[in-house]
Amino acid sequence: MLCILRYFSVMWCKASSRKHKRWEGDAVLVARGRTVVLKDMEGKDIGRGSGYKASELQSLSEGQTLAVGGKQIEVMGVISDEDYTKGRCFQDAVVETSVQAPSTASLYRPVSRGFTKPALKGGAVMDSEAEKPICKPRHDPKASGALVMPRPTTDHQWHYNKSGAPVVDVVVDPHLTNHLRPHQREGVVFLYECLMGMRLVGRCGAILADEMGLGKTLQCVCVLWTLLRQGPYGGRPVLKRALVVCPGSLVKNWAAEFNKWLGRERICVYTVDQDHRVDDFASTPLCSVMVISYEMLLRSVERLKELDFGVLICDEGHRLKNSSIKTASALTALSCQRRLILTGTPVQNDLQEFYSIIEFVNPGILGTSVAYRKIFEEPILRSRQPTCSEDERCIGEERAAELFRLTGVFTLRRTQEIINQYLSERIEWTVFCKPTELQVRLYELLLATRPVKSCLSGASTHSYTHSPHLACILALKKLCNHPALLYNTLKEKSDDLYEEGIMELFPEGYATGAFSTEDSGKLVVLTELLAAIKNVNHTDRVVLVSNYTQTLDLLQDVCDHLGYTWCRLDGQTPVAQRQRLVDSFNSPHSSSFLMLLSSKAGGVGLNLIGASHLVLYDIDWNPANDIQAMARVWRDGQKKTVHIYRFLTTGSIEEKIYQRQVSKQGLSGTVVDMTKKAEHISFSVEELRDLFCFETNTSCLTHDLLDCRCSGDGGTPGFVEVREEPRRTCQLGRHMDNTTLPQRVSMSELMHWRHFSAAVPSYGDVYLDQAGNHITFAFQSTSKLPSTQNKPSPLCIIRSTASF
Repeated sequence: MLCILRYFSVMWCKASSRKHKRWEGDAVLVARGRTVVLKDMEGKDIGRGSGYKASELQSLSEGQTLAVGGKQIEVMGVISDEDYTKGRCFQDAVVETSVQAPSTASLYRPVSRGFTKPALKGGAVMDSEAEKPICKPRHDPKASGALVMPRPTTDHQWHYNKSGAPVVDVVVDPHLTNHLRPHQREGVVFLYECLMGMRLVGRCGAILADEMGLGKTLQCVCVLWTLLRQGPYGGRPVLKRALVVCPGSLVKNWAAEFNKWLGRERICVYTVDQDHRVDDFASTPLCSVMVISYEMLLRSVERLKELDFGVLICDEGHRLKNSSIKTASALTALSCQRRLILTGTPVQNDLQEFYSIIEFVNPGILGTSVAYRKIFEEPILRSRQPTCSEDERCIGEERAAELFRLTGVFTLRRTQEIINQYLSERIEWTVFCKPTELQVRLYELLLATRPVKSCLSGASTHSYTHSPHLACILALKKLCNHPALLYNTLKEKSDDLYEEGIMELFPEGYATGAFSTEDSGKLVVLTELLAAIKNVNHTDRVVLVSNYTQTLDLLQDVCDHLGYTWCRLDGQTPVAQRQRLVDSFNSPHSSSFLMLLSSKAGGVGLNLIGASHLVLYDIDWNPANDIQAMARVWRDGQKKTVHIYRFLTTGSIEEKIYQRQVSKQGLSGTVVDMTKKAEHISFSVEELRDLFCFETNTSCLTHDLLDCRCSGDGGTPGFVEVREEPRRTCQLGRHMDNTTLPQRVSMSELMHWRHFSAAVPSYGDVYLDQAGNHITFAFQSTSKLPSTQNKPSPLCIIRSTASF
């Protein structure tokens, strides 16, 4: 017999015989069959009962009482199925979002609305409009191409215009408007509405989560300049001062952006560094914008508290994903209601981190942390488990949709597809490099060592500090880059992680200083690729990216050996020198053929359009890091066709990591972007067996798993047979969800790339053809293909996995 679920809004108290009850709070009663569950307003179970008559529970109505697990309840009303599944019955007034975002049709034209002036004390009415000076817009709202901000609603005027000042059109400076693209105009309006509290009355926070290259900085410059000079009430400026907090490497870049778009004669930007202290900002009244690094902010937080900032902008705001860190605490301590987070990767780990950044921009919007966990996080997580029930799946999907709706009011995310039409062509390659004989022998011996066998036996598969499995993974990744990196590790290590038998496989006298490029399949392909680029076009330059400084050291030695001029940006590069280094490399007169770039230190916020080739030498667990690094050269201002090459060692752990990057697992695509960091990864024994499996008899393990039937000549891709199947743990497996929420790319998109086997006479790439003898397979995607093939790239959509 099918049990009908019913939900009730109730009051509860401890069971007693008193006539007048002392009610302790509101709650939600869930009745099913002959059982009930009592939940408090944070979604926590506080009582259970069973053995009731089904007819008694189904007939509950307002005013009736019931005993539940040592508590007594009184029914206040019935809750609809929709309100429960979406979690709305748990949300108090601060979570209600009856305010709707304005339609795009009304974004660019002023709206005339009536406004009744508030009465003065004693019932007197304010002076008539004729007695007040007429305020005119700073710029002509009727001019061609004018960007006019939406006028405030009656409710907004009642809250923020107590003096009854006349409402004036706010028009963005035409000097800036002329440079804005359509999506940037929309973004400026969005930011203006959020910071002015027009989208959610009383709340002035926002998250601009556009992908890289969409002009987040320019949109912020426009909004700040507008609010520093104008306002809707009497034309008075909304802001006096603004604070921009960003990574140290971007402080000078922010100042340069203000000067680029506005000129030094229009605005004064104060940058805090070793020579310019926070204390001196107050004595420079002409400066209305302060730019400071996160590190300098921690040193100067007490002084910053004394300054009155009208808005706080946090660039690369995903740093605030943990509310308990010092940086988040210091920023929260600043008395500034208008808060804006800029990030291209909103969240990288879990839903609790998503809560942290939402709580920072709009405190209390999602309730307490406990309530958020019970109402949203736990139901969503349960719905993603293969063993979940149909009810749990439905509730989880509804809660995810509701969370997306709640936060979508003040969160704006656009993908890079928007600006593809403005950019040059991009040709992206995933290149599978054949391992050398030395790499194969070392790899197989590593897999036979005691630490790896211990991992596979299930002895320990927990954290990095309690298990060697991540150390084994790191050793394999080093070997994929070059055996010399493993050799150095073996010499430095004194524990039993590595066995003496491995050292015997190295040639006699093997040392880093005397290594050979022929020892690494990827390095062979790289050297031949660089030679081709150098020979074909002497003006082309290359960005060479790695996640590891040791690998950069090795690549630097290779450049010196081959006579290539280079510059380098990594964690050891002084912050004050980074922007100068970038500007020098981007200059047409630069003498550097290569830039060696650490993805950890320089992969975010840098524009390296001086190069038209980028090589990602190794792979990271977090696809967002790889995507950011690869996007450095394909940016606004790039005039040449961009060639991006990503190297993977065939059949190795690098292929397994890549497969996880293009798979949909766990929470990916639910509400935000999520990826586990390597140091926090927990593996099952089955997953470790897969990672530690080396496939030597394949030209491309990824292509094998796709079950693609193409001929490998780069022509028409194969196809994937669509069939119903349950969730599975295969790297490229995917469970298709019938949901309108954003979804990350899956294996089906790889089928729209061009596939090339080693047997083809040419890859159609004059550079890659030079290294064809050492390539086993290649995938290629072009940014400007016919509509039938122009599918999003697995490496350009940030929809990463939540578990491995």
